[in-house]
This record gives sequence, C-alpha cells and structure tokens, in this order.
Amino acid sequence: MMDREELRSRTKQFALRVMKMADALPRTAKGRILADQILRSATSVASGYHTACRGRNRADWIDKIGCTLDEADETLLWLELIEEDRVLAVPRLASIKQEASELTAIFTAIHKSSKSKFINQNS
Repeated sequence: MMDREELRSRTKQFALRVMKMADALPRTAKGRILADQILRSATSVASGYHTACRGRNRADWIDKIGCTLDEADETLLWLELIEEDRVLAVPRLASIKQEASELTAIFTAIHKSSKSKFINQNS
C-alpha cells in the first residue's frame, strides 16, 4: 500500500511527465488547445491531492479527493483524444496513459472508501 507522501510524489511526477509531453504537441490550433487542457487537468491531479492531504476534516478530504479523481479521469480523456487523433505517436503515450489509468483507479478507490467510512461513522 502506498502512503500519502508516495502518492504525492507520484502525482507530482505525473504532472511533470505531462508537462514534458505537452511540449511535444504540435504548435497548431489543435495542439495548443490539447496542451492547455491536459496541462490544466494533469497539474490539477497533483495540486488537488496535495490540497486534499491538508483537508480540514473528513468531508473536505472526500470533496477534494473527488475533484482530484475528476481531474485524473479528464487527463485520461485528453490522452485518449491525443492518441486516437494521432497527434503524438501511440508508443510515446503508452506509459503516461497507463499512469493516468492507474491514478484514476487509485483515486476512485480512495474516494469510495472514504465516502463509505464517512457514511458509516455518521449513521
């Protein structure tokens, strides 16, 4: 099981990898829009988790983890669009897309578990 610091580092590294990938996108209208969107969502994964770790209470944690999950899932969508439109070569996207999928799954599990614990504590 990964602890908070490991996941914070992982989300930060993910954001850095996406930042580097965005620099490789073409300087076309499509490339600029995709770069802007994916940069916003991927960096929000890192900042959202960082903020969640400093949550004021359990409800705040759950809300911020839910937002982080949304951003991870959105990043995965942008990666799929880049891949399906062949904006970048598929092999170049494979590992970063895998990481986006894994982070989405991790935040889904954290969100579900946190909500379940919160509901059980308040029942």
